[in-house]
Amino acid sequence: MAYSILIVDDNAFVRYELRKILEAEPDFDVCGEAENGRDAIKIAENIRPDVIILDLTMPVMNGLDAAHALKNSLPETKLILFSNHGEAFSDCEAQSAGFSAVIPKHRSLSELITTTRQVLGHAAA
Repeated sequence: MAYSILIVDDNAFVRYELRKILEAEPDFDVCGEAENGRDAIKIAENIRPDVIILDLTMPVMNGLDAAHALKNSLPETKLILFSNHGEAFSDCEAQSAGFSAVIPKHRSLSELITTTRQVLGHAAA
């Protein structure tokens, strides 16, 4: 069974690269993309992904506001903050916003894959 993932980032290149890397994993399926928090909420409520990988700084609606709304409408969906500003959040702040994990963008993408599996409750492959 593949886990469904929604990628939310205002940078099209970042979305493309994340899709390429995540879809190389046999247990991941990128089921959608959004460029802002408002679009992410609409898409997520339709496709109900297992995981949403969110940037923080985006136009229209930022990742923090989107996370609050998503945790209310889709409490079973795991949220991962993937941002240049990720290190500014403490674990407590991230959890209160609804994030299961925080990965700064400068970290390796293998860490994002490992963390995604961990928030789903599975050991790294």
